Amino acid sequence: MQKELSVAAIELPARFDRRDENLALVDSLLAKASADLVLLPEASLTGYVSPRGDFDLARFAEARDGPTCRALAALATRHRTRLVGPWIERAGECVYNATIGFDADGRELLHYRKRHPWYPEAWATPGDLPHPVIDVGGLRATIAVCFDVHFGEIPPADLVLFPSAWVESDEPSPSREALLRKLGTNVVNANWGRGEPRVRGQGGSCILHASGEVARCASDARVVSAEIKIAR
Repeated sequence: MQKELSVAAIELPARFDRRDENLALVDSLLAKASADLVLLPEASLTGYVSPRGDFDLARFAEARDGPTCRALAALATRHRTRLVGPWIERAGECVYNATIGFDADGRELLHYRKRHPWYPEAWATPGDLPHPVIDVGGLRATIAVCFDVHFGEIPPADLVLFPSAWVESDEPSPSREALLRKLGTNVVNANWGRGEPRVRGQGGSCILHASGEVARCASDARVVSAEIKIAR
């Protein structure tokens, strides 16, 4: 028996402290995505870093029932899809680089805290939750956020959701795509797009199939989508 799932990655431009504008853009792009599951990039609603190089996102921290999570749940319901997106989570004294997902009825289906904040993320508490494995249309899906990919902790799954704000250095290192291929499964990568600031490594959101096939965002597009097919 073959399981099929349509997935999409939305590539949002780097914009800092413009959450409402970014949510409005997501709303308009979801109409074009037409997928069973849609992924947004890491920290893409608040922005990952300001044009002046400010990485501190703690000012944007909200509880789980705050306005960002409510907005994401409402968008999932409005567009009748599963929507997985970022929010900066405050839980007691801790602040996390977090991701949350909602189904088409606005019910929570996924909650994850980035386990390995990148070096400039001094504001972020390392995540204390394991990589979840959830059922999405009969397929096993899990999630890892950006720097997490370097630590070999991602559990086996049919589909890995990989939101990122990827930064490439001048030093030789494996490419994002090469690292994701090593997972040996289907991957949806929503990466931050070019904006303010411009950073090497932006763009190139893609869907990698376990077969080796790749679907990428066109240079003038914000959405990449594909069908994931798994024989069971």
